[in-house]
Amino acid sequence: MATNKVTTNVIDMSGSTGGLVWAKGTTAQRPTGVPGDVRLNTEDSRLEYKDNEKWKRFSESDAATSVDFYGDFLVLGGGGGGGRPASSSAENSAGGGGAGGLRTSFGSTSGGGSSAESQIGLGLGNSYTVTVGAGGAGTSGSAAVQGNNGSDSVFGTITSLGGGGGGAGLNAASGSAGGCGGGGGGSSGGAGTANQGFGGAASVFSGANKSGGGGGTASGGGTQMNGHNGTSVSITGAAVTYGGGGGGADYSGGTPESGGTGGGGNGGYSFTGGSPGTDGLGGGGGGGATACCSPSGSSGAAGGSGLVIIRYPNTYTISVGSGLTSSTTTDGSDKITSFTAGSDTVSFS
Repeated sequence: MATNKVTTNVIDMSGSTGGLVWAKGTTAQRPTGVPGDVRLNTEDSRLEYKDNEKWKRFSESDAATSVDFYGDFLVLGGGGGGGRPASSSAENSAGGGGAGGLRTSFGSTSGGGSSAESQIGLGLGNSYTVTVGAGGAGTSGSAAVQGNNGSDSVFGTITSLGGGGGGAGLNAASGSAGGCGGGGGGSSGGAGTANQGFGGAASVFSGANKSGGGGGTASGGGTQMNGHNGTSVSITGAAVTYGGGGGGADYSGGTPESGGTGGGGNGGYSFTGGSPGTDGLGGGGGGGATACCSPSGSSGAAGGSGLVIIRYPNTYTISVGSGLTSSTTTDGSDKITSFTAGSDTVSFS
């Protein structure tokens, strides 16, 4: 085939909606080439160019995703489970689980006391991953056991971490880090994650072991043993509080230590286990308690599952993968789709 050589400073293809067709061939068919030559390698369907020494592949990234409209989101991780004490008199109560981390664009406040995030740009026909994080499993057995962390929740590029598990009994494990940190059973509480939630409270030992409450998505929550409170968000059209920390246990008390508002489970007391966090609110599970030298301790409770909510104009329709459990409502000119379990993809039309 004859070669037509055209010498010009500018090639204007603006009148075409197609693409430029490159020379192509296998690796074995590479010409010697000169620096600046470009070709398509048919073995891996990738563009490559010749530099001063060899053929190299172009650096690649996904094409920019188109944005057709904007929506609001709330992504809440699963709550951490409460810790479990041992029968030893020095390890007789455990910390509450931390709530799942919270990220939202709706209203003025997001998790961890931060400002609400920007809306997310969405494109028609694009696929977005949605995963609803499960709560951390409860703890059982005969020894002091640190609570299990909750699982992360995801919407597209937005990820909220699961809550940290509550610490085991005094002199055992401390609370775990997470979206919100688990309360201290052994000593310190676990750290929270910036812009998602707060850390758990440390344990107290002053004549009796009183374990720390789990961190919440908002600050505060009463005493050191109570779970920290969650954050109120009205993305569904009504104010709902999400992400309360689980209460720490008090082996000598006559009443359970309270979980934080927003689904936190109560802590255990005198031979009782903690109460579970509330599903769909990402609450931390309450820590378990036992009395001095009891032959067996009481179990830490499970954390509550997380949640993903998307709010978008009602002129668009969402398609939801079969692996997700969801429901859609309306509020004014918006649709609100809430995901309560599973993992799959969604798209809009």
